[in-house]
Amino acid sequence: MISPEPQTTNMAYAMSVFGIAEWFFLLLWFAVLIGPLIYAKINETSYALSLTVSVLFGYLIQVLWSLFAQWGLVDLWVWYDFWLIPSRASSPQWAHTLFSAGFLHSQFDATHVLGNVIILALVGIPLEQRLGGKRYLQIYFIGLFGGSFAWYFFNSASNTPSLGASGAAFGLLGAYLAGWPKDEIPFPLILIRKWPVTIIALLYFALEIMRAYQTMGLGDISDVAHMAHLGGFVAAYLALPLVAKGGPYPLGVEDGGPTGQSSLSLRMKQMKSSMISLSDLPDPWSAGGFVLPKNAKETLQKLRISGDEAETRIAWMEHLANQSECPVCGEDIGMVERTDGPTIQCSKEPQHFHWP
Repeated sequence: MISPEPQTTNMAYAMSVFGIAEWFFLLLWFAVLIGPLIYAKINETSYALSLTVSVLFGYLIQVLWSLFAQWGLVDLWVWYDFWLIPSRASSPQWAHTLFSAGFLHSQFDATHVLGNVIILALVGIPLEQRLGGKRYLQIYFIGLFGGSFAWYFFNSASNTPSLGASGAAFGLLGAYLAGWPKDEIPFPLILIRKWPVTIIALLYFALEIMRAYQTMGLGDISDVAHMAHLGGFVAAYLALPLVAKGGPYPLGVEDGGPTGQSSLSLRMKQMKSSMISLSDLPDPWSAGGFVLPKNAKETLQKLRISGDEAETRIAWMEHLANQSECPVCGEDIGMVERTDGPTIQCSKEPQHFHWP
C-alpha cells in the first residue's frame, strides 16, 4: 500500500521530538506486535495465527492514534520513522524500515489490512501446518523482505512511502504454490468454499501483473505497491524448496491438504500403512554410541509398546522429543510428521540425530 505523505517533522528521526503521548502509542504498538509472538512461543501455539493477531492489533493502535489526533491529544505522526521510503532506505539508519513497514497499514483504509489478514489467516494457518512453525516464520519474513526490496529496487529515488503486510501475504501464496499446489483450502473467491491453492495463488499473481503493467507500463495512477506484492510472491516461491527441506511434509504430496477431519483421517490411515515397527529397532542414542537418558527410557518403552496407531505414535514421539536434546550439539529435538510415520530429529541439523 502506498500512503500519502503525513504532516510531520522533517527531522532525521521524528522520535527525537516525541512527547509522552507519542511514546505511549509507539511502545503500545511494539507491545501488541511482539506479545502474540511471545505467547505463541511459550505456549507452542500457531505462529500464523499470532502474526495475524499482531498485524490486526497493530492496525487498531494506529486507528486509536487517529482518534487521539482528532481530539488534539497527540501532535506528531508516530510511525514516520518506520515507513519504507525508497529514497532513504539505502542509508543504514533507515534499513530497519524494510522490516517495520510490513507491520503498518493505512488507518484510513480498513480494506487494506482486512485483505491482508484474510490471506494471513486462511492461507497462513494451513501453510504453517505443512511447514511447521519455525519454517513458516522464515517464509513469512522472506516474503516481507522480498516485497520491501522489490519496492525499493523499482522506486529507489522515490519519496513515496510504502507500508503494509501485502509482501508477506503474497509470499505465503507463492510459497504454498511452490510446495503443495493441489491442496484445497477455504477461501472467499466469489464463493466461500474450498479452492485449490493453484487457483487462488495464480489468480492473485495474474491480477497483480496486470495491475503492475497498468501502473508502470501505461502510466495509470495507483495507490497500491504492486511491485512489492510481486516481489514477496516470487521471493517466497523461490525460497520454499530450501526452507521446506527436512520439514513435516514432502513437497507436492497430494492428501487433500492439512485442513478438515476427512483429510486428517485419510492422512493417519496412510501414515499407519507406511509405518515400520519400532519394537526391533535399537534406540537412537545407543545406536549412535550415546548414553540413553534416564528420563527418555520410560517414554521410549511406552512408545514401543503402544505406538502401533499413527495418532498414538505421534503423541509419544512428541513427548520423547520434548524431554530430550540432541546428544551431538545439545540443540532441541523436534518431532516431524512424515507420510511414513513420525520421526524425531535434531532441530538444528537432522543428520546429527534422526530416528527412526
